[in-house]
Amino acid sequence: MKKILLTSLLVLSLLCSAGCGEQTEEPEMSLLAINVRKADALLLRCGQSAYLIDTGIKKNSDILLDVLRKEGITKLTGVILTHTHADHTGGLKALLESEIVVENIYTSKYYVLKKEDGKHPVEKATKKTDHEINYLASGDTLPLDGGKLTVLGPLELNEEAENNNSLVILAEGGGGSILLTGDMEFPEEDSLLKAGLIPHADVLKVGNHGEGDATSNAFVNAVQPSLAVISTNTEDEPDTPDPRVLKLLDDNKIPVLITQDANEGVLITLRNGEITTEMK
Repeated sequence: MKKILLTSLLVLSLLCSAGCGEQTEEPEMSLLAINVRKADALLLRCGQSAYLIDTGIKKNSDILLDVLRKEGITKLTGVILTHTHADHTGGLKALLESEIVVENIYTSKYYVLKKEDGKHPVEKATKKTDHEINYLASGDTLPLDGGKLTVLGPLELNEEAENNNSLVILAEGGGGSILLTGDMEFPEEDSLLKAGLIPHADVLKVGNHGEGDATSNAFVNAVQPSLAVISTNTEDEPDTPDPRVLKLLDDNKIPVLITQDANEGVLITLRNGEITTEMK
Protein backbone atom coordinates (compact mmCIF):
# COMPACT_ATOMS: atom_id res chain seq x y z
CA MET A 1 0.00 0.00 0.00
CA LYS A 2 1.06 3.58 -0.63
CA LYS A 3 2.15 5.77 2.24
CA ILE A 4 -0.64 8.04 3.46
CA LEU A 5 0.07 11.34 5.13
CA LEU A 6 -2.99 12.21 7.24
CA THR A 7 -1.94 15.84 7.58
CA SER A 8 -2.28 19.15 5.81
CA LEU A 9 -1.04 19.63 2.27
CA LEU A 10 1.91 21.61 3.62
CA VAL A 11 3.65 18.30 4.22
CA LEU A 12 3.99 17.83 0.48
CA SER A 13 6.69 20.49 0.36
CA LEU A 14 8.81 18.45 2.76
CA LEU A 15 8.85 15.42 0.47
CA CYS A 16 11.15 16.99 -2.11
CA SER A 17 14.88 16.73 -2.07
CA ALA A 18 17.11 19.79 -2.54
CA GLY A 19 17.04 19.38 -6.33
CA CYS A 20 13.30 18.78 -6.54
CA GLY A 21 12.54 22.13 -8.11
CA GLU A 22 14.69 21.28 -11.10
CA GLN A 23 12.76 18.11 -11.90
CA THR A 24 9.77 17.86 -14.20
CA GLU A 25 6.86 16.38 -12.27
CA GLU A 26 3.46 15.29 -13.45
CA PRO A 27 0.60 17.41 -12.08
CA GLU A 28 -0.87 16.41 -8.77
CA MET A 29 -4.39 15.00 -8.77
CA SER A 30 -6.86 15.81 -6.03
CA LEU A 31 -10.34 14.74 -5.01
CA LEU A 32 -12.47 16.90 -2.74
CA ALA A 33 -15.41 14.87 -1.46
CA ILE A 34 -17.72 17.75 -0.57
CA ASN A 35 -19.89 17.48 2.52
CA VAL A 36 -23.37 17.73 0.99
CA ARG A 37 -24.75 15.43 3.70
CA LYS A 38 -26.12 12.09 2.42
CA ALA A 39 -25.32 12.81 -1.22
CA ASP A 40 -22.40 12.80 -3.64
CA ALA A 41 -20.49 15.81 -4.98
CA LEU A 42 -16.84 15.14 -5.83
CA LEU A 43 -14.46 17.74 -7.22
CA LEU A 44 -11.67 16.06 -9.19
CA ARG A 45 -8.73 18.21 -10.32
CA CYS A 46 -5.59 17.39 -12.28
CA GLY A 47 -3.47 19.95 -14.11
CA GLN A 48 -5.83 22.41 -15.78
CA SER A 49 -8.78 20.00 -15.67
CA ALA A 50 -11.58 20.18 -13.12
CA TYR A 51 -14.52 17.78 -13.06
CA LEU A 52 -17.49 17.68 -10.70
CA ILE A 53 -18.75 14.14 -10.26
CA ASP A 54 -22.37 14.42 -9.12
CA THR A 55 -24.01 17.54 -7.72
CA GLY A 56 -25.66 16.55 -4.45
CA ILE A 57 -29.32 17.11 -3.63
CA LYS A 58 -31.31 20.19 -4.65
CA LYS A 59 -31.81 21.63 -1.15
CA ASN A 60 -28.05 21.63 -0.57
CA SER A 61 -27.17 23.43 -3.81
CA ASP A 62 -26.05 26.52 -1.87
CA ILE A 63 -23.56 24.40 0.08
CA LEU A 64 -22.16 22.95 -3.14
CA LEU A 65 -21.79 26.32 -4.85
CA ASP A 66 -20.25 27.92 -1.76
CA VAL A 67 -17.54 25.25 -1.58
CA LEU A 68 -16.81 25.47 -5.31
CA ARG A 69 -16.38 29.23 -5.02
CA LYS A 70 -14.10 28.88 -2.00
CA GLU A 71 -12.02 26.46 -4.04
CA GLY A 72 -11.65 29.09 -6.74
CA ILE A 73 -13.66 27.18 -9.33
CA THR A 74 -14.82 29.47 -12.13
CA LYS A 75 -14.91 26.83 -14.86
CA LEU A 76 -15.49 23.08 -14.90
CA THR A 77 -14.10 20.91 -17.68
CA GLY A 78 -17.11 18.70 -17.15
CA VAL A 79 -19.90 17.65 -14.82
CA ILE A 80 -20.40 13.90 -14.59
CA LEU A 81 -23.73 12.62 -13.28
CA THR A 82 -23.21 8.98 -12.35
CA HIS A 83 -26.92 8.12 -12.44
CA THR A 84 -30.38 9.71 -12.21
CA HIS A 85 -31.06 9.73 -8.45
CA ALA A 86 -31.83 13.10 -6.89
CA ASP A 87 -28.99 12.98 -4.37
CA HIS A 88 -26.57 12.96 -7.31
CA THR A 89 -28.33 15.19 -9.87
CA GLY A 90 -30.27 17.62 -7.65
CA GLY A 91 -27.75 20.46 -7.69
CA LEU A 92 -27.18 20.50 -11.46
CA LYS A 93 -29.80 23.13 -12.33
CA ALA A 94 -28.50 25.59 -9.71
CA LEU A 95 -24.94 24.99 -10.90
CA LEU A 96 -25.88 25.71 -14.53
CA GLU A 97 -27.66 28.90 -13.41
CA SER A 98 -24.60 30.07 -11.48
CA GLU A 99 -21.59 32.04 -12.78
CA ILE A 100 -19.50 28.87 -12.96
CA VAL A 101 -18.90 27.83 -16.58
CA VAL A 102 -19.64 24.17 -17.34
CA GLU A 103 -17.97 23.05 -20.55
CA ASN A 104 -19.38 19.52 -20.83
CA ILE A 105 -22.06 17.37 -19.23
CA TYR A 106 -21.86 13.59 -19.01
CA THR A 107 -24.13 10.89 -17.64
CA SER A 108 -24.68 7.16 -17.92
CA LYS A 109 -25.89 5.66 -21.18
CA TYR A 110 -28.01 3.24 -19.17
CA TYR A 111 -30.78 4.42 -16.88
CA VAL A 112 -34.20 3.58 -15.50
CA LEU A 113 -36.75 6.34 -14.92
CA LYS A 114 -39.38 5.65 -12.28
CA LYS A 115 -41.01 9.04 -11.84
CA GLU A 116 -44.42 9.61 -13.32
CA ASP A 117 -43.27 12.18 -15.85
CA GLY A 118 -40.63 9.76 -17.15
CA LYS A 119 -38.16 12.56 -17.80
CA HIS A 120 -34.43 12.24 -17.30
CA PRO A 121 -33.37 14.70 -14.54
CA VAL A 122 -30.22 15.71 -16.41
CA GLU A 123 -32.26 16.43 -19.53
CA LYS A 124 -34.70 18.48 -17.44
CA ALA A 125 -31.89 20.50 -15.83
CA THR A 126 -30.30 21.33 -19.19
CA LYS A 127 -33.54 22.00 -21.07
CA LYS A 128 -33.14 25.79 -21.11
CA THR A 129 -29.40 25.76 -21.76
CA ASP A 130 -27.21 25.14 -24.78
CA HIS A 131 -25.53 22.13 -23.20
CA GLU A 132 -25.47 18.80 -24.96
CA ILE A 133 -25.50 15.65 -22.86
CA ASN A 134 -22.83 13.06 -23.53
CA TYR A 135 -23.91 9.53 -22.60
CA LEU A 136 -21.12 7.27 -21.38
CA ALA A 137 -20.57 3.53 -21.01
CA SER A 138 -17.71 1.14 -20.41
CA GLY A 139 -14.64 1.84 -22.52
CA ASP A 140 -15.22 5.56 -22.96
CA THR A 141 -12.48 7.99 -21.94
CA LEU A 142 -12.54 11.65 -20.96
CA PRO A 143 -9.76 14.24 -21.29
CA LEU A 144 -7.78 14.89 -18.09
CA ASP A 145 -4.81 17.25 -18.18
CA GLY A 146 -1.80 15.34 -16.86
CA GLY A 147 -3.82 12.19 -16.29
CA LYS A 148 -6.48 9.85 -17.63
CA LEU A 149 -10.18 9.20 -17.00
CA THR A 150 -11.56 5.82 -18.04
CA VAL A 151 -15.17 4.66 -17.78
CA LEU A 152 -15.26 1.05 -16.53
CA GLY A 153 -18.98 0.58 -16.23
CA PRO A 154 -21.82 0.01 -16.53
CA LEU A 155 -21.64 -2.82 -19.04
CA GLU A 156 -25.37 -3.19 -19.55
CA LEU A 157 -28.76 -1.85 -18.45
CA ASN A 158 -29.96 -2.97 -15.04
CA GLU A 159 -33.75 -2.63 -15.04
CA GLU A 160 -34.14 -3.61 -11.38
CA ALA A 161 -32.04 -0.97 -9.62
CA GLU A 162 -30.93 2.40 -10.98
CA ASN A 163 -27.93 2.34 -8.64
CA ASN A 164 -26.49 -0.44 -10.79
CA ASN A 165 -26.52 1.82 -13.83
CA SER A 166 -23.99 4.08 -12.10
CA LEU A 167 -20.94 5.25 -13.99
CA VAL A 168 -17.79 3.70 -12.53
CA ILE A 169 -14.69 5.70 -13.41
CA LEU A 170 -10.96 5.24 -12.86
CA ALA A 171 -9.03 8.49 -12.51
CA GLU A 172 -5.26 8.20 -13.00
CA GLY A 173 -2.86 11.01 -12.18
CA GLY A 174 -0.35 12.28 -9.65
CA GLY A 175 1.41 8.93 -9.75
CA GLY A 176 -1.67 7.11 -8.47
CA SER A 177 -5.32 6.33 -9.10
CA ILE A 178 -8.80 6.89 -7.68
CA LEU A 179 -11.77 4.59 -8.29
CA LEU A 180 -15.11 6.43 -8.37
CA THR A 181 -18.10 4.13 -7.98
CA GLY A 182 -21.27 6.22 -7.82
CA ASP A 183 -23.98 4.16 -6.09
CA MET A 184 -22.85 0.83 -7.56
CA GLU A 185 -24.25 -2.15 -5.63
CA PHE A 186 -23.33 -5.86 -5.62
CA PRO A 187 -24.84 -6.70 -9.08
CA GLU A 188 -22.75 -4.10 -10.93
CA GLU A 189 -19.69 -4.99 -8.84
CA ASP A 190 -20.13 -8.65 -9.82
CA SER A 191 -20.59 -7.74 -13.49
CA LEU A 192 -17.37 -5.74 -13.59
CA LEU A 193 -15.43 -8.29 -11.54
CA LYS A 194 -16.44 -11.11 -13.89
CA ALA A 195 -15.36 -8.99 -16.86
CA GLY A 196 -11.98 -8.37 -15.22
CA LEU A 197 -12.58 -4.62 -15.21
CA ILE A 198 -12.06 -3.82 -11.53
CA PRO A 199 -8.48 -2.57 -11.16
CA HIS A 200 -6.25 -1.85 -8.21
CA ALA A 201 -6.69 1.77 -7.13
CA ASP A 202 -4.91 3.77 -4.45
CA VAL A 203 -8.09 5.53 -3.33
CA LEU A 204 -11.62 4.12 -3.31
CA LYS A 205 -14.75 6.24 -3.24
CA VAL A 206 -16.97 3.67 -1.52
CA GLY A 207 -20.16 2.90 -3.42
CA ASN A 208 -23.69 3.84 -2.38
CA HIS A 209 -22.73 5.95 0.63
CA GLY A 210 -21.29 2.95 2.44
CA GLU A 211 -24.57 1.03 2.56
CA GLY A 212 -24.52 -2.70 3.16
CA ASP A 213 -25.71 -3.59 -0.36
CA ALA A 214 -22.34 -2.64 -1.85
CA THR A 215 -18.59 -3.16 -1.31
CA SER A 216 -18.14 -6.92 -1.27
CA ASN A 217 -15.08 -8.81 -0.02
CA ALA A 218 -14.20 -9.76 -3.59
CA PHE A 219 -14.46 -6.14 -4.70
CA VAL A 220 -12.17 -4.85 -1.93
CA ASN A 221 -9.68 -7.65 -2.63
CA ALA A 222 -9.56 -6.59 -6.28
CA VAL A 223 -9.15 -2.87 -5.62
CA GLN A 224 -6.82 -3.15 -2.59
CA PRO A 225 -6.97 0.58 -1.89
CA SER A 226 -4.68 2.39 0.51
CA LEU A 227 -7.49 4.77 1.50
CA ALA A 228 -11.28 4.89 1.29
CA VAL A 229 -13.71 7.81 1.43
CA ILE A 230 -17.44 7.64 2.10
CA SER A 231 -19.91 10.40 1.21
CA THR A 232 -22.79 10.28 3.66
CA ASN A 233 -24.47 11.67 6.76
CA THR A 234 -25.74 9.34 9.45
CA GLU A 235 -28.50 11.75 10.50
CA ASP A 236 -29.96 11.61 6.99
CA GLU A 237 -29.38 7.87 6.50
CA PRO A 238 -28.86 6.07 9.85
CA ASP A 239 -27.70 2.80 8.23
CA THR A 240 -24.70 4.51 6.63
CA PRO A 241 -21.90 3.77 6.84
CA ASP A 242 -22.87 0.14 7.33
CA PRO A 243 -20.96 -1.64 10.15
CA ARG A 244 -20.12 -4.55 7.81
CA VAL A 245 -18.50 -2.20 5.30
CA LEU A 246 -16.51 -0.41 8.00
CA LYS A 247 -15.35 -3.73 9.48
CA LEU A 248 -14.35 -5.06 6.05
CA LEU A 249 -12.23 -1.98 5.39
CA ASP A 250 -10.76 -2.08 8.89
CA ASP A 251 -9.93 -5.79 8.60
CA ASN A 252 -8.00 -4.93 5.43
CA LYS A 253 -6.21 -2.08 7.24
CA ILE A 254 -7.76 0.53 4.94
CA PRO A 255 -8.21 3.95 6.61
CA VAL A 256 -11.67 5.46 6.04
CA LEU A 257 -12.58 9.14 5.83
CA ILE A 258 -16.24 10.21 5.96
CA THR A 259 -17.54 13.51 4.61
CA GLN A 260 -19.81 14.13 7.61
CA ASP A 261 -16.68 14.50 9.77
CA ALA A 262 -15.51 17.53 7.76
CA ASN A 263 -16.95 21.03 7.45
CA GLU A 264 -16.48 21.56 3.71
CA GLY A 265 -15.27 18.12 2.74
CA VAL A 266 -12.47 15.57 2.61
CA LEU A 267 -9.52 16.54 0.42
CA ILE A 268 -7.31 13.75 -0.93
CA THR A 269 -4.23 14.65 -2.98
CA LEU A 270 -1.96 12.36 -5.00
CA ARG A 271 1.45 13.70 -5.90
CA ASN A 272 4.41 11.63 -7.05
CA GLY A 273 2.65 8.55 -5.75
CA GLU A 274 2.19 9.96 -2.23
CA ILE A 275 -1.27 10.42 -0.73
CA THR A 276 -2.08 13.29 1.60
CA THR A 277 -5.43 14.10 3.19
CA GLU A 278 -7.03 17.11 4.78
CA MET A 279 -10.37 17.53 6.58
CA LYS A 280 -11.45 20.97 5.38
